[in-house]
Amino acid sequence: MSAPLTFYEFFAGGGMARLGLGAGWTCAFANDFDHLKASTYRLNHADAAHHFREGDVWALSAADLPGQADLAWASSPCQDFSLAGARAGLAGGRSSAFFGFWRLVEGSAAEGRAPRTIVIENVCGLLTSHRGADFAALGAALAGQGYAFGALEVDAAAFLPQSRPRVFVIATRDAPPARLTGDSPFHSRAVKAAAAALPPALAAHWVWWRLAAPAARNTDLAALLEPDSEVSWHAPERTGRLIELMAPLHRARLEAMQARGDRAVGAVFRRTREEDGRRVQRAEVRFDGLAGCLRTPGGGSSRQSIVVVGDGAVRSRLLTAREAARLMGLPDSYRLPAAATAALHVTGDGVAVPVVRWLAGQLLEPLLARPGAQVRRA
Repeated sequence: MSAPLTFYEFFAGGGMARLGLGAGWTCAFANDFDHLKASTYRLNHADAAHHFREGDVWALSAADLPGQADLAWASSPCQDFSLAGARAGLAGGRSSAFFGFWRLVEGSAAEGRAPRTIVIENVCGLLTSHRGADFAALGAALAGQGYAFGALEVDAAAFLPQSRPRVFVIATRDAPPARLTGDSPFHSRAVKAAAAALPPALAAHWVWWRLAAPAARNTDLAALLEPDSEVSWHAPERTGRLIELMAPLHRARLEAMQARGDRAVGAVFRRTREEDGRRVQRAEVRFDGLAGCLRTPGGGSSRQSIVVVGDGAVRSRLLTAREAARLMGLPDSYRLPAAATAALHVTGDGVAVPVVRWLAGQLLEPLLARPGAQVRRA
């Protein structure tokens, strides 16, 4: 029987990339330094004792990585690339964890067992950080180890009712087959600009990966919510304060939904905006069937709220941890930490499962197909 494809998962969190790759892949090694995420990973993956290593990636060596993986997946800390963060770039303390991972790739390459393919997932700020210098530095690291690379910007909204754009850098040591290259709807303006800004020596390593658009999404935010009778609602006074935080445009949007009279479900973020030279807190509501991008509780935005309009009334509440998990494509069987804040930390810092599955099925698995390696279909 042919051997399955193998992968390493760095900065693994709760193992969402693993879930997206699916049962047909074998995880040979996984790592995360966050104890809460590590505990959640172990809670959901019975074989974790055999391959999961909790701790700082800088404390690992190439000797800790078994064999040669077909894929190394790295969702490295994104805070320093995020618009919500300090934009320190690759020099930032947290984003420099990437170089802890990259040191392991270099060590494996020196032993003749570098991963055949690498996926680096991050916020879209990676493409523009330090006016493109950080993306060029990433490309130089990849090219220096013999990888050709390209990037795709994929919004989870194509698969799930959550607006969550992310960039996926896919690098390969194998010659990219012509059938996997060409135009793609995921070649965003930012991806094209980042590619155009590469110096000629790096541009020679660039690949325009072809990834087709998926079928139209057929679920909206309302479809993933708990029944009204099973959640805790804000007192009317708290809902009133939330409405008072809305700028005129958003309040008008809410009033228009009230005037319609039928049930409408919206998502609300509280953000700090600059108005007339002052920084003010605002509540921003959307009724397009999408939640805003999930964040960790300590991120740049507060915990997301749900607002429901019906019969002329407005009710509001916090998004539950289970609803957040569904917005990441996690099944209800996925075991979350008991505390809501802990659960939101795990889900808000993860990768959307259906996006990984689409990327794997449409690009990674065809790219890695070879005699002696195949993906077992579940």
